[in-house]
Amino acid sequence: MLTIFTGFALNSVPANGQSLPVDLSKRDTLRENQILYNGKMWRNPYTMMKGDQFLFSQEYLYGSLTINGNFYKNILLNYDIYNDEILTPKNKGSIVQLNKEMVDSFTLVFGGETYRFVNTQEDSLPVIKGFVNVLYRGKSALYVKYKKEIESLAVDDKYDLFYQTYRIYFLNEGKVHQISNKSDLLKILKTDKIRIKEFMKKNRLRVSKKEAESFIPVIRYYDSISR
Repeated sequence: MLTIFTGFALNSVPANGQSLPVDLSKRDTLRENQILYNGKMWRNPYTMMKGDQFLFSQEYLYGSLTINGNFYKNILLNYDIYNDEILTPKNKGSIVQLNKEMVDSFTLVFGGETYRFVNTQEDSLPVIKGFVNVLYRGKSALYVKYKKEIESLAVDDKYDLFYQTYRIYFLNEGKVHQISNKSDLLKILKTDKIRIKEFMKKNRLRVSKKEAESFIPVIRYYDSISR
């Protein structure tokens, strides 16, 4: 199981100047490193902001990455959800912003959970742009799109503040729907509305945008009864 590496923040430099302990699946070839580090050097333009632009943590998290079909595991990553960019440390404190058009998917491990993200180009989701967290994928699919926005002068009337939002998307019969509650879901699944309501009542299930995962049992049941 992957673990979180919490000893290296985005604005830190290893004291000994050595490369970070990243295991690239023991495939340390020149070609594969060129593929991985095919991006530009990153500098943080938001040092005067309150909060940060990253998902889960400002520190790097262990995860995996598939880029142009090449798979790397046990690699340190951070996901800038304000700009929808992925960062990874290279060496001697330098940070690379990856070429996201080449990234097929990646994972992040946080709080003992593994979160899987896919490029919406790869999943043919034209309604959503960038990377989405895959919560469920069967006949249907459930995604979360994380985003950070900026509230101007929110702190002491002189500092801008990052705050996080997200949207939940349900892929059904080739169409993408944004959902927030039970009513949104039942409108989409109206042909099986009665059976789904009975299932939810019997199992005492409630769905809410506050907990995106709460939609999973209902959608999984719908997939089991749909043709």
